[in-house]
Amino acid sequence: MADPARARKLADRIQEIVARMLESRVKDPRLGFVTVTDARVTGDLQHATVFYTVYGSDEDRASTAAALASAKGLIRSEVGKQTGLRLTPTLEFVLDAVPENAAAIEERLREAAAKDAAVAELAQNARYAGDPDPYRKPEDE
Repeated sequence: MADPARARKLADRIQEIVARMLESRVKDPRLGFVTVTDARVTGDLQHATVFYTVYGSDEDRASTAAALASAKGLIRSEVGKQTGLRLTPTLEFVLDAVPENAAAIEERLREAAAKDAAVAELAQNARYAGDPDPYRKPEDE
């Protein structure tokens, strides 16, 4: 089992290498406006998962996924050359769902703010159903 700090350093290095490769060496026209957001390496350093986002439509995401799949061998060989590991980790590209999740959370926060505003407006015009102070007090003799 490898050191977790070593796995994290390797993941950071792989993220950097993949981002640079996509920017400069991979010339596939299907590759859209892609950003490498994260990379994770298993504890045994044999498998790396690279997370990415794509700006654009679902069609752009699909074509970018196909371009990454076809360039996987070239990118993996460059990762092997630059990291100097005895066994180069396999690469898996996963579309990062962070932007979609963030948009869903923002929508729920807007809904909650609208409901809070409606409750505050109702409370502003509200009156007590009975006495303002419903608790019994001892009578003065």
